[in-house]
Amino acid sequence: MSTNLISGIIGLPLVGKTTIFNLLTNSNQEISNFLSGKTETITASAKVPDKRIDFLTNMYKPRKITFAQIQFSEVPGLVRGASEGKGVGNQFLSAIRNADLLVHVVRAFNNSDVPHVEDDVNPLRDIETIAVEVLLADMDLVEKRIERIQSGKKITKENAFELEVLKKCLAALEEESPISQLGLTDEEKGTLRNYAFLTEKPMMLVVNIDEDQFRSGTYPGKAEVVSYAAAKGIAVIEICGRMEMEISQLPEEDRALFMEDLGITEPGIDRLARAVYDYLGLISFLTAGEDEVRAWTIKKSTDAKKAAGKIHSDIERGFIRAEVVAFEDLAEVGSMAKVKEKGLFRLEGKEYIVKDGDIINFRFNV
Repeated sequence: MSTNLISGIIGLPLVGKTTIFNLLTNSNQEISNFLSGKTETITASAKVPDKRIDFLTNMYKPRKITFAQIQFSEVPGLVRGASEGKGVGNQFLSAIRNADLLVHVVRAFNNSDVPHVEDDVNPLRDIETIAVEVLLADMDLVEKRIERIQSGKKITKENAFELEVLKKCLAALEEESPISQLGLTDEEKGTLRNYAFLTEKPMMLVVNIDEDQFRSGTYPGKAEVVSYAAAKGIAVIEICGRMEMEISQLPEEDRALFMEDLGITEPGIDRLARAVYDYLGLISFLTAGEDEVRAWTIKKSTDAKKAAGKIHSDIERGFIRAEVVAFEDLAEVGSMAKVKEKGLFRLEGKEYIVKDGDIINFRFNV
Protein backbone atom coordinates (compact mmCIF):
# COMPACT_ATOMS: atom_id res chain seq x y z
CA MET A 1 0.00 0.00 0.00
CA SER A 2 1.34 3.41 -0.93
CA THR A 3 2.40 5.72 1.87
CA ASN A 4 0.09 8.34 0.42
CA LEU A 5 -3.23 6.64 0.99
CA ILE A 6 -5.92 7.46 -1.51
CA SER A 7 -9.66 7.10 -1.16
CA GLY A 8 -11.72 7.43 -4.33
CA ILE A 9 -15.11 9.14 -3.90
CA ILE A 10 -17.68 7.77 -6.34
CA GLY A 11 -21.45 7.92 -6.82
CA LEU A 12 -24.23 9.13 -9.08
CA PRO A 13 -24.37 12.84 -10.01
CA LEU A 14 -26.10 15.22 -7.55
CA VAL A 15 -25.73 13.03 -4.46
CA GLY A 16 -23.43 15.40 -2.53
CA LYS A 17 -20.01 13.98 -3.49
CA THR A 18 -18.46 17.44 -3.87
CA THR A 19 -20.01 18.64 -0.59
CA ILE A 20 -18.47 15.67 1.25
CA PHE A 21 -15.15 16.17 -0.60
CA ASN A 22 -15.07 19.90 0.32
CA LEU A 23 -15.86 19.18 3.97
CA LEU A 24 -13.18 16.49 4.24
CA THR A 25 -10.44 18.41 2.46
CA ASN A 26 -11.37 21.98 3.34
CA SER A 27 -11.61 22.64 -0.40
CA ASN A 28 -13.79 25.08 -2.21
CA GLN A 29 -14.89 23.14 -5.26
CA GLU A 30 -18.00 24.47 -6.95
CA ILE A 31 -21.17 22.56 -6.09
CA SER A 32 -23.85 22.22 -8.74
CA ASN A 33 -27.56 21.49 -8.26
CA PHE A 34 -27.79 20.40 -11.88
CA LEU A 35 -25.97 17.91 -14.04
CA SER A 36 -22.76 19.73 -14.84
CA GLY A 37 -21.20 17.09 -17.08
CA LYS A 38 -17.82 17.74 -15.42
CA THR A 39 -15.17 15.28 -16.48
CA GLU A 40 -12.12 15.95 -14.35
CA THR A 41 -11.09 14.14 -11.18
CA ILE A 42 -10.24 16.41 -8.25
CA THR A 43 -7.78 15.43 -5.52
CA ALA A 44 -6.92 16.95 -2.14
CA SER A 45 -5.76 15.86 1.30
CA ALA A 46 -7.87 15.56 4.44
CA LYS A 47 -6.52 15.65 7.96
CA VAL A 48 -7.48 12.83 10.29
CA PRO A 49 -8.82 14.54 13.45
CA ASP A 50 -7.02 13.34 16.57
CA LYS A 51 -7.73 14.57 20.11
CA ARG A 52 -4.32 13.23 21.17
CA ILE A 53 -2.62 15.80 18.91
CA ASP A 54 -4.73 18.54 20.54
CA PHE A 55 -3.69 17.32 24.01
CA LEU A 56 0.03 17.21 23.12
CA THR A 57 -0.21 20.63 21.45
CA ASN A 58 -1.52 22.11 24.71
CA MET A 59 1.30 20.42 26.59
CA TYR A 60 4.25 21.33 24.32
CA LYS A 61 3.05 24.52 22.52
CA PRO A 62 5.02 23.37 19.44
CA ARG A 63 6.04 25.57 16.53
CA LYS A 64 4.43 23.11 14.11
CA ILE A 65 1.47 20.69 14.30
CA THR A 66 1.02 17.88 11.76
CA PHE A 67 -2.02 15.61 11.65
CA ALA A 68 -2.21 12.29 9.79
CA GLN A 69 -3.44 12.76 6.21
CA ILE A 70 -5.53 10.82 3.72
CA GLN A 71 -5.82 11.81 0.09
CA PHE A 72 -9.29 11.90 -1.45
CA SER A 73 -10.02 11.88 -5.18
CA GLU A 74 -13.52 12.65 -6.37
CA VAL A 75 -14.51 11.38 -9.81
CA PRO A 76 -17.40 12.80 -11.87
CA GLY A 77 -20.83 11.25 -11.31
CA LEU A 78 -21.50 7.90 -12.92
CA VAL A 79 -24.92 7.15 -14.37
CA ARG A 80 -26.63 3.89 -15.30
CA GLY A 81 -25.03 2.79 -18.58
CA ALA A 82 -21.80 4.78 -17.99
CA SER A 83 -19.82 1.72 -19.10
CA GLU A 84 -21.50 2.06 -22.52
CA GLY A 85 -20.64 5.76 -22.67
CA LYS A 86 -23.85 7.19 -21.16
CA GLY A 87 -23.48 10.50 -19.33
CA VAL A 88 -19.78 11.33 -19.33
CA GLY A 89 -18.97 7.60 -19.52
CA ASN A 90 -16.68 5.89 -17.03
CA GLN A 91 -13.26 6.46 -18.59
CA PHE A 92 -12.29 8.55 -15.56
CA LEU A 93 -12.67 5.49 -13.30
CA SER A 94 -9.09 4.74 -14.33
CA ALA A 95 -8.15 7.84 -12.27
CA ILE A 96 -9.03 5.95 -9.08
CA ARG A 97 -7.59 2.55 -9.96
CA ASN A 98 -4.68 3.47 -7.65
CA ALA A 99 -7.07 4.16 -4.73
CA ASP A 100 -6.79 1.99 -1.61
CA LEU A 101 -10.50 2.35 -0.79
CA LEU A 102 -13.69 3.38 -2.61
CA VAL A 103 -16.08 5.69 -0.77
CA HIS A 104 -19.53 5.55 -2.39
CA VAL A 105 -21.70 8.58 -1.57
CA VAL A 106 -25.39 7.61 -1.70
CA ARG A 107 -28.29 10.05 -1.73
CA ALA A 108 -31.08 9.64 0.82
CA PHE A 109 -31.89 13.36 1.25
CA ASN A 110 -35.01 14.99 -0.17
CA ASN A 111 -34.58 18.28 -1.96
CA SER A 112 -36.93 19.37 -4.75
CA ASP A 113 -34.32 21.92 -5.94
CA VAL A 114 -31.85 19.13 -6.69
CA PRO A 115 -33.33 16.71 -9.23
CA HIS A 116 -32.40 13.01 -8.89
CA VAL A 117 -30.95 11.47 -12.06
CA GLU A 118 -33.40 8.56 -11.73
CA ASP A 119 -36.31 10.91 -10.81
CA ASP A 120 -36.85 9.48 -7.33
CA VAL A 121 -34.75 8.80 -4.22
CA ASN A 122 -34.00 5.09 -3.73
CA PRO A 123 -30.66 4.45 -1.96
CA LEU A 124 -30.43 0.67 -2.52
CA ARG A 125 -31.15 0.96 -6.25
CA ASP A 126 -28.42 3.62 -6.55
CA ILE A 127 -25.93 1.47 -4.62
CA GLU A 128 -26.59 -1.41 -6.99
CA THR A 129 -26.36 0.86 -10.06
CA ILE A 130 -22.86 1.99 -9.10
CA ALA A 131 -21.83 -1.56 -8.12
CA VAL A 132 -22.77 -2.73 -11.63
CA GLU A 133 -20.90 0.13 -13.34
CA VAL A 134 -17.75 -0.59 -11.32
CA LEU A 135 -18.09 -4.28 -12.16
CA LEU A 136 -18.51 -3.55 -15.89
CA ALA A 137 -15.42 -1.30 -15.85
CA ASP A 138 -13.38 -4.26 -14.52
CA MET A 139 -14.98 -6.64 -17.01
CA ASP A 140 -13.98 -4.37 -19.89
CA LEU A 141 -10.37 -4.35 -18.65
CA VAL A 142 -10.29 -8.16 -18.26
CA GLU A 143 -11.78 -8.80 -21.71
CA LYS A 144 -9.28 -6.48 -23.41
CA ARG A 145 -6.32 -8.12 -21.67
CA ILE A 146 -7.56 -11.67 -22.50
CA GLU A 147 -7.90 -10.63 -26.14
CA ARG A 148 -4.40 -9.13 -26.15
CA ILE A 149 -2.81 -12.30 -24.72
CA GLN A 150 -4.72 -14.61 -27.06
CA SER A 151 -3.88 -12.58 -30.16
CA GLY A 152 -0.14 -12.52 -29.30
CA LYS A 153 2.22 -14.52 -31.52
CA LYS A 154 3.71 -16.47 -28.63
CA ILE A 155 2.08 -17.21 -25.28
CA THR A 156 4.72 -17.51 -22.56
CA LYS A 157 4.30 -19.65 -19.44
CA GLU A 158 3.59 -16.43 -17.44
CA ASN A 159 0.99 -15.32 -20.00
CA ALA A 160 -0.70 -18.72 -19.87
CA PHE A 161 -0.98 -18.53 -16.07
CA GLU A 162 -2.25 -14.95 -16.24
CA LEU A 163 -4.82 -15.98 -18.85
CA GLU A 164 -6.21 -18.69 -16.55
CA VAL A 165 -6.55 -16.19 -13.69
CA LEU A 166 -8.18 -13.58 -15.95
CA LYS A 167 -10.71 -16.15 -17.19
CA LYS A 168 -11.52 -16.96 -13.57
CA CYS A 169 -12.07 -13.23 -12.92
CA LEU A 170 -14.23 -12.85 -16.00
CA ALA A 171 -16.46 -15.77 -14.95
CA ALA A 172 -16.95 -14.17 -11.52
CA LEU A 173 -17.69 -10.72 -12.96
CA GLU A 174 -20.22 -12.20 -15.38
CA GLU A 175 -22.00 -13.65 -12.32
CA GLU A 176 -21.93 -10.11 -10.81
CA SER A 177 -19.47 -11.22 -8.15
CA PRO A 178 -16.54 -8.89 -7.31
CA ILE A 179 -12.96 -10.09 -7.76
CA SER A 180 -12.37 -9.56 -4.00
CA GLN A 181 -14.65 -12.54 -3.27
CA LEU A 182 -12.84 -14.96 -5.58
CA GLY A 183 -10.46 -16.23 -2.90
CA LEU A 184 -7.41 -15.94 -5.17
CA THR A 185 -4.05 -17.31 -4.02
CA ASP A 186 -1.13 -14.92 -3.43
CA GLU A 187 0.43 -16.06 -6.71
CA GLU A 188 -2.82 -15.37 -8.60
CA LYS A 189 -3.15 -11.95 -6.93
CA GLY A 190 0.47 -11.23 -7.88
CA THR A 191 -0.21 -11.73 -11.57
CA LEU A 192 -3.11 -9.24 -11.39
CA ARG A 193 -1.25 -6.63 -9.32
CA ASN A 194 -0.78 -4.13 -12.14
CA TYR A 195 -4.46 -3.99 -13.08
CA ALA A 196 -5.70 -2.52 -9.79
CA PHE A 197 -9.22 -3.88 -10.28
CA LEU A 198 -11.92 -1.74 -8.69
CA THR A 199 -13.94 -4.72 -7.44
CA GLU A 200 -10.87 -5.90 -5.50
CA LYS A 201 -10.90 -2.75 -3.36
CA PRO A 202 -12.66 -2.34 -0.02
CA MET A 203 -15.78 -0.15 -0.24
CA MET A 204 -17.50 2.14 2.26
CA LEU A 205 -20.98 3.63 1.90
CA VAL A 206 -21.65 7.22 2.97
CA VAL A 207 -25.39 7.88 3.07
CA ASN A 208 -26.07 11.59 2.63
CA ILE A 209 -29.19 12.36 4.68
CA ASP A 210 -31.21 15.55 5.25
CA GLU A 211 -31.89 17.32 8.55
CA ASP A 212 -35.28 15.64 9.15
CA GLN A 213 -33.71 12.22 8.56
CA PHE A 214 -30.83 13.15 10.86
CA ARG A 215 -33.27 14.07 13.66
CA SER A 216 -35.41 10.96 13.19
CA GLY A 217 -32.38 8.67 12.85
CA THR A 218 -33.78 6.98 9.77
CA TYR A 219 -34.36 7.43 6.03
CA PRO A 220 -36.48 5.62 3.44
CA GLY A 221 -34.87 2.28 2.54
CA LYS A 222 -32.45 2.28 5.51
CA ALA A 223 -33.22 -1.35 6.49
CA GLU A 224 -32.43 -2.58 2.95
CA VAL A 225 -29.17 -0.60 2.82
CA VAL A 226 -28.07 -1.92 6.22
CA SER A 227 -28.79 -5.55 5.30
CA TYR A 228 -27.11 -5.18 1.86
CA ALA A 229 -23.99 -3.75 3.52
CA ALA A 230 -23.96 -6.42 6.23
CA ALA A 231 -24.19 -9.21 3.64
CA LYS A 232 -21.23 -7.76 1.73
CA GLY A 233 -19.15 -6.72 4.77
CA ILE A 234 -19.29 -3.02 3.84
CA ALA A 235 -19.16 -0.22 6.42
CA VAL A 236 -21.96 2.40 6.34
CA ILE A 237 -21.78 5.93 7.73
CA GLU A 238 -24.60 8.50 7.68
CA ILE A 239 -23.74 12.15 7.18
CA CYS A 240 -25.99 15.17 6.76
CA GLY A 241 -23.82 17.01 4.23
CA ARG A 242 -25.87 20.18 4.20
CA MET A 243 -25.89 20.53 7.97
CA GLU A 244 -22.17 19.73 8.18
CA MET A 245 -21.56 22.50 5.66
CA GLU A 246 -23.55 24.98 7.76
CA ILE A 247 -21.59 23.93 10.88
CA SER A 248 -18.26 24.34 9.08
CA GLN A 249 -19.14 27.91 8.08
CA LEU A 250 -19.91 29.03 11.65
CA PRO A 251 -17.33 30.86 13.79
CA GLU A 252 -15.46 28.42 16.06
CA GLU A 253 -17.23 29.57 19.27
CA ASP A 254 -20.73 29.09 17.76
CA ARG A 255 -19.98 25.61 16.40
CA ALA A 256 -19.94 23.89 19.78
CA LEU A 257 -23.29 25.44 20.79
CA PHE A 258 -24.93 24.54 17.50
CA MET A 259 -23.67 20.96 17.75
CA GLU A 260 -24.80 20.70 21.37
CA ASP A 261 -28.32 21.83 20.38
CA LEU A 262 -28.43 19.05 17.80
CA GLY A 263 -26.95 16.46 20.15
CA ILE A 264 -23.82 16.01 17.99
CA THR A 265 -20.69 15.10 19.93
CA GLU A 266 -18.39 15.42 16.90
CA PRO A 267 -18.87 16.39 13.26
CA GLY A 268 -19.81 13.45 11.02
CA ILE A 269 -17.04 14.44 8.67
CA ASP A 270 -14.50 13.77 11.46
CA ARG A 271 -16.11 10.37 12.03
CA LEU A 272 -15.83 9.64 8.32
CA ALA A 273 -12.14 10.62 8.09
CA ARG A 274 -11.34 8.39 11.07
CA ALA A 275 -13.50 5.53 9.80
CA VAL A 276 -11.66 5.60 6.45
CA TYR A 277 -8.35 5.53 8.35
CA ASP A 278 -9.47 2.54 10.48
CA TYR A 279 -10.98 0.75 7.49
CA LEU A 280 -7.62 0.89 5.73
CA GLY A 281 -6.04 -0.83 8.75
CA LEU A 282 -4.05 2.23 9.77
CA ILE A 283 -2.89 3.59 13.12
CA SER A 284 -0.87 6.62 14.23
CA PHE A 285 2.16 6.83 16.44
CA LEU A 286 3.07 10.27 17.76
CA THR A 287 6.19 12.32 18.17
CA ALA A 288 6.08 15.34 20.47
CA GLY A 289 8.34 18.22 21.38
CA GLU A 290 8.63 21.99 21.17
CA ASP A 291 9.56 21.85 17.48
CA GLU A 292 6.64 19.73 16.34
CA VAL A 293 3.78 17.53 17.49
CA ARG A 294 3.05 15.03 14.75
CA ALA A 295 1.00 11.93 13.92
CA TRP A 296 2.75 9.35 11.70
CA THR A 297 0.65 6.92 9.71
CA ILE A 298 1.60 3.23 9.70
CA LYS A 299 -0.18 -0.07 9.03
CA LYS A 300 -1.30 -2.05 12.08
CA SER A 301 1.32 -4.64 13.17
CA THR A 302 4.30 -2.50 12.07
CA ASP A 303 7.44 -3.03 14.16
CA ALA A 304 9.43 -0.23 15.79
CA LYS A 305 12.32 -0.37 13.30
CA LYS A 306 10.00 0.00 10.28
CA ALA A 307 8.04 2.75 12.06
CA ALA A 308 11.33 4.63 12.55
CA GLY A 309 11.78 4.50 8.77
CA LYS A 310 8.59 6.55 8.39
CA ILE A 311 10.46 9.48 9.93
CA HIS A 312 13.76 8.93 8.12
CA SER A 313 15.60 6.01 6.52
CA ASP A 314 18.72 6.91 8.60
CA ILE A 315 16.76 6.37 11.83
CA GLU A 316 15.63 2.93 10.61
CA ARG A 317 19.15 1.99 9.52
CA GLY A 318 20.80 3.11 12.75
CA PHE A 319 17.96 2.03 15.06
CA ILE A 320 19.08 1.35 18.65
CA ARG A 321 15.97 1.62 20.85
CA ALA A 322 12.51 3.16 20.93
CA GLU A 323 11.56 5.19 24.00
CA VAL A 324 7.81 4.56 24.28
CA VAL A 325 5.03 6.09 26.35
CA ALA A 326 1.37 5.09 25.84
CA PHE A 327 -0.73 8.20 25.24
CA GLU A 328 -3.36 7.02 27.77
CA ASP A 329 -0.68 6.87 30.49
CA LEU A 330 0.53 10.40 29.74
CA ALA A 331 -3.05 11.76 29.62
CA GLU A 332 -3.80 10.09 32.96
CA VAL A 333 -0.76 11.32 34.92
CA GLY A 334 -0.43 14.67 33.13
CA SER A 335 3.31 15.06 32.51
CA MET A 336 6.35 13.22 31.15
CA ALA A 337 8.11 13.65 34.50
CA LYS A 338 5.28 11.78 36.24
CA VAL A 339 5.27 9.09 33.54
CA LYS A 340 8.94 8.35 34.35
CA GLU A 341 8.34 8.59 38.10
CA LYS A 342 5.59 5.94 37.87
CA GLY A 343 7.70 3.64 35.71
CA LEU A 344 5.38 3.98 32.67
CA PHE A 345 8.26 4.89 30.35
CA ARG A 346 9.55 1.91 28.34
CA LEU A 347 12.56 1.07 26.21
CA GLU A 348 11.60 -1.22 23.33
CA GLY A 349 13.66 -3.10 20.74
CA LYS A 350 13.29 -3.23 16.96
CA GLU A 351 10.74 -6.06 17.02
CA TYR A 352 8.29 -4.19 19.27
CA ILE A 353 4.91 -3.87 17.52
CA VAL A 354 3.89 -0.23 17.63
CA LYS A 355 0.45 0.48 19.08
CA ASP A 356 -1.99 3.22 18.13
CA GLY A 357 -1.23 6.33 20.19
CA ASP A 358 2.30 5.34 21.23
CA ILE A 359 4.42 8.45 21.79
CA ILE A 360 7.88 7.48 20.57
CA ASN A 361 11.36 8.93 20.62
CA PHE A 362 13.81 6.86 18.57
CA ARG A 363 17.44 6.42 19.64
CA PHE A 364 19.65 5.77 16.64
CA ASN A 365 23.26 5.91 15.57
CA VAL A 366 24.39 6.52 11.99
